[in-house]
Amino acid sequence: MRKQSWLSKIMFFLNIVLAVLTFLAYTLPFLTPKAFPILSVLTLGLPLFLFFNFFFFVYWLLQLKRYMLLSGLVLLLGITFINRFYKFSETNLPKEETDFTLMSYNVRLFNLYEWLPKDDVPNQISELIDEKNPDILCLQEFSPNDQVNTAMFPYSYVKLYGGKNKYGQAIYSNYKIINKGEIEFPNSSNNVIYVDILKQKDTLRVYSMHLQSIKISTDIHEKLDEEKSKFIFKRMSEAFTIQQHQAEIIKEHFETCKHAKIICGDLNNSAFSYVYRTIKGDDMKDAFEEAGNGFGKSYNFKYYPARIDYVFVENTIVVKQFKTIDTFFQSDHFPQIARLNLEKKSEE
Repeated sequence: MRKQSWLSKIMFFLNIVLAVLTFLAYTLPFLTPKAFPILSVLTLGLPLFLFFNFFFFVYWLLQLKRYMLLSGLVLLLGITFINRFYKFSETNLPKEETDFTLMSYNVRLFNLYEWLPKDDVPNQISELIDEKNPDILCLQEFSPNDQVNTAMFPYSYVKLYGGKNKYGQAIYSNYKIINKGEIEFPNSSNNVIYVDILKQKDTLRVYSMHLQSIKISTDIHEKLDEEKSKFIFKRMSEAFTIQQHQAEIIKEHFETCKHAKIICGDLNNSAFSYVYRTIKGDDMKDAFEEAGNGFGKSYNFKYYPARIDYVFVENTIVVKQFKTIDTFFQSDHFPQIARLNLEKKSEE
């Protein structure tokens, strides 16, 4: 009995430490990474914190001990965070003629530098675009490639940089583009492009974003030592600080827009971050939270369902279906497709 008593004390101590870390992670979306650069990295661990809190809750529940109330309270307070991490049910509302589809995909330059041991990546991506046939297509880390057919789109805006090997972003549309532009970030090769499209009598603004990369390989779990871990931790905290500035620039820009908005692309940060909260705000909905299913994994990171790509829509836009194609391994990211409806307005 004494052994069990000591085990319970140790387990409860660990439970308390976990609860404190989880509560701290809950507050980080409201704290600027610039002010707390090291602590901001904790947001990446929030899904694991929630998982272990659930473990402790079940552990104490099976023993009929009141200790379960601690993790129970933590989980209850973090219910909105759980919804951002995992969706138990999928939404698929009936199709209507006024529906339109948007596809967002970081194509990683169509494997220009042969990161993947494949020679048909551009063709595979082109076939996917043709198969899904989206009304609006947003491509991050875009590079011109003759093997990728986009001739089916009558309208487009492509913004490129670089010399011989050009890179940038592209937006293709079945609807007429009546305005276009770019949001530049200081001292960065990342940016945001946007277009205003005319859909029947409505004007819709679509932003495609690509924020500061953390620049961590998908196989980072291999050969990690203390020195490398510290380097990665420092790099992430610095990247999150840069992302904060970029997110605030985006927010300032689209707050002046009077049209209904869609913001999609590669945020390079989690749904528990200050950057996510800043860009999404109170007037936008996360399409995954509205209609997604499962983890919504958008980045091909082994052993961890990372969701760093998003589709945000104005509250007046109905998300009727949302999917991440996490079986399509032609980039380090996965394509996201949302079926939306601009015509239905949310009731006051």
